[in-house]
Amino acid sequence: MNAALEVSPLREAAHAERGEMALEIADLHAWYGESHILHGVDLHVKRGEAVTLLGRNGAGRTSTLRAIMGLTGRRSGSIRIGTRETIRMPTHRIAHCGIGYCPEERGIFSSLSCEENLLLPPLVGDGRYAMSLDEIYMMFPNLKERRLSQGTRLSGGEQQMLAVARILRTGARLLLLDEISEGLAPVIVQALARMIVMLKERGYTIVMVEQNFRFAAPLADRFYVMEHGRIVEHFGAAELRSKMAVLHDLLGV
Repeated sequence: MNAALEVSPLREAAHAERGEMALEIADLHAWYGESHILHGVDLHVKRGEAVTLLGRNGAGRTSTLRAIMGLTGRRSGSIRIGTRETIRMPTHRIAHCGIGYCPEERGIFSSLSCEENLLLPPLVGDGRYAMSLDEIYMMFPNLKERRLSQGTRLSGGEQQMLAVARILRTGARLLLLDEISEGLAPVIVQALARMIVMLKERGYTIVMVEQNFRFAAPLADRFYVMEHGRIVEHFGAAELRSKMAVLHDLLGV
């Protein structure tokens, strides 16, 4: 990793925290209107881990991320971010627990320049972990080159980089990333994979929803598989090879 991205005291603090729980979900149920979409989801993520939610379209993966952020309808059960119970919190208070959500639709401001998008987000986490513009541009050289370009003039890959980079400006240390590799050129996907590795080295905790199994497999420490709004499989990276037959049945991998 580039030495300029090193922040030694923060890295030491992040390593000391490893093993603590960043996210604990227990018996989570969620609804969109009258539609019951999540049925007793249980999962946990330790600080510094990258965890991937796998499943077919409609399995409930994106709904799980949205439920964590309070963006579904009614929710029941427990969602703890660090030591805080958030199941009854509104979305703006959940964000201020130090959590950043990158939705599949990216949500950048297309009328603003790349750099204006990066300057806009408020601080929601520990300010020590909010990346500076220089750090962002070092991690994403494409964005430095296009910093004055309007959002609508960025390529799909550059828009995706901007959507993630914007979160890193907020100080959030728990990142929810929804299908960040979808539809992108292989060279951009490789750049995003390097980004995940660098963020893990810096102590970020990452929950990814991914359809691209080849992208997610080498990056994740653990995997959860969802089907019909439920967790049906959970295993660590060391078990991946032995689980391929199960994944083939569940996902068509």
